[in-house]
Amino acid sequence: MALIDKVRLKILEEIYKNIPPEAGLTKIEFEGPEIAIYLRDVKSVLEKEETIKSIAKIIKKRVVVRVDESSRKDVDDALEIILNEVPPDLGLTKEDITFDEVLGEVIIKTTNPTVFFKDKRQLYNKIFMETGWRPHILRKPPLRSLILDSTIKYLISQSDARRKILRNIGDRIHRDTLFKDPYVRITALGGFQEVGRSSILLETQESKILVDFGYNPSAPTFKQSMPRLDAVDVSLEDIDAVVVTHAHLDHCGLVPLLFKFGYEGPVYTTEATRDLMILLQLDLLDISRREGRPLPFDLQDVHKALLHTITLKYGEVTDISPDVRLTFYRAGHILGSSIAHFHIGVGLHNVVYTSDFKYGKTRLLDEAHTEFPRVDTLIMESTYGNAVQLPRDEAEAKFVEVINKTLQRKGKVLIPTLAVGRAQEVLAILATAMDEGKIPETPVYVEGMINEVTAIHTAYPDLLSSEIRNLINEGRNPFLHKSFKVVESGKARVEIVDSDEPAIILATSGMLTGGPAVEYFKIMAPDPKNTILFVNYQVEGTLGRKVKDGVKNVNLITENKIESITINMEVEAIEGFSGHSDQNQLLAYLESLTPKPKKIILNHGEPEAINKLYNLIEERKKKKSSLPATVEVYKPRVLDSLALVI
Repeated sequence: MALIDKVRLKILEEIYKNIPPEAGLTKIEFEGPEIAIYLRDVKSVLEKEETIKSIAKIIKKRVVVRVDESSRKDVDDALEIILNEVPPDLGLTKEDITFDEVLGEVIIKTTNPTVFFKDKRQLYNKIFMETGWRPHILRKPPLRSLILDSTIKYLISQSDARRKILRNIGDRIHRDTLFKDPYVRITALGGFQEVGRSSILLETQESKILVDFGYNPSAPTFKQSMPRLDAVDVSLEDIDAVVVTHAHLDHCGLVPLLFKFGYEGPVYTTEATRDLMILLQLDLLDISRREGRPLPFDLQDVHKALLHTITLKYGEVTDISPDVRLTFYRAGHILGSSIAHFHIGVGLHNVVYTSDFKYGKTRLLDEAHTEFPRVDTLIMESTYGNAVQLPRDEAEAKFVEVINKTLQRKGKVLIPTLAVGRAQEVLAILATAMDEGKIPETPVYVEGMINEVTAIHTAYPDLLSSEIRNLINEGRNPFLHKSFKVVESGKARVEIVDSDEPAIILATSGMLTGGPAVEYFKIMAPDPKNTILFVNYQVEGTLGRKVKDGVKNVNLITENKIESITINMEVEAIEGFSGHSDQNQLLAYLESLTPKPKKIILNHGEPEAINKLYNLIEERKKKKSSLPATVEVYKPRVLDSLALVI
């Protein structure tokens, strides 16, 4: 126990030494990766902001300041103060303000968060000092998101339970290291020499960390659809942390299952990933239930995972175990997607895991981050290691051409699309093309989960591309384009299709495996004036793949009856909108990466893709063009382990 207390004692000593007596320090709590300092009066600390920065630098931990409960204004008085202090042009109402009485925070939803942080956080600090409630400023999106609203409401309702969870996590993180035989090892649990069920077990002498825990719904059995944690000698009690890089189900789909079977630790991800992850997990539960193949976890497990989720910003260095620090960087794949950098030990080893990433221009997101403090081992996705995609400019030009050709003949365009990422990319392209006169202003009907996902995108403009951020700052948010029309009910579909006016329709699912896109397809397919335009990959065996490959008749089940559909509509497919890097971009990423890794591990790709990329990297090593000849390249399979440090 003395060893465990040693590191905590040092933290306590430094805080007591540096907090001025007039601040009235009452207690210090270890709340997850943060050290929470409770004061009676925060004024002396806020006026000397270097005090907290200095403490954080000395103890090398994240520090948060809270006001002791005895010194906070009561809720009604605090509410009045906030409404009086906030500029009237923000339009803030009491409905935008929520108090978390357990953590002593006031959550303020506003359309302009920057107002609170201008002039050295003047408004933020004034509210904090005058009310005693620590402001937590959230952006109020222009499109309402039910998931965002319900997530905040649930977390506040469970605040007491969450505080206990954070303190348990804090006890586990902020302790001295126990072992003096350093090693680092990874084990491939899923997504190696395959795509789907992505998961890696990262082990050190002190820690066991799960990096992603995904689901492959197309696997023949549930056991084959989940990561192989069952095959390694690790219990869930041994896991120190789960890190989720992004919200696609093949990376996060089975995280609730861990809690079903007893995991009680933290889940680290970005805020946008948390929101999208909850949405997609709930949708997965709903679809599985409706299709008669229920999953071995339920809504309660999704909620439990949410309570244990700790969100991080890009570039924020955070302790997640006694000997591992995590930093997320921009991945350019989908909203909130991250490259995970693990700093292990005191300079012992650094692992960079790209997960899914895009190193190339897209309309929606800026390209993946390339500069890191140190890279010893790089684990890199290889999905398109054997393929070159159509350049994005050419893909957009072809997209515009197909739409214009259809509109000119008074037809309608159906775009089946993935709800997360691809749909928002298409909406941004359409908005820009219409504003630039490349496509005539035409009604764009949007249906399915796309609307909720787009609302979440509007809550995080800082995560979007510089191009879209500039448009938003100019008052031209592409997601609010006047041509976009939300379809609230399936009853409107026939009316939309039968209308004489041309139209563009975006609907899920992207592969015609279900959802409103299939219903539109049934109505639109017989008319040769119409076009179905695929903008994402069509998996073998799906209806989308059959249509893309040119079948002229398909049988679909409608209300327990087989319905024969004749396909006379034009069929087009554009492959250049992927959120993954193609072969050229993967190689360019290695060339741009700073510093260069000593080891490269290829994952997230079918064997042909990984083998092709492996050979190309080996060729470049020989030429010494962009990689040193000493770089070791690996292509492990599921359940292979690789010692990085021994």
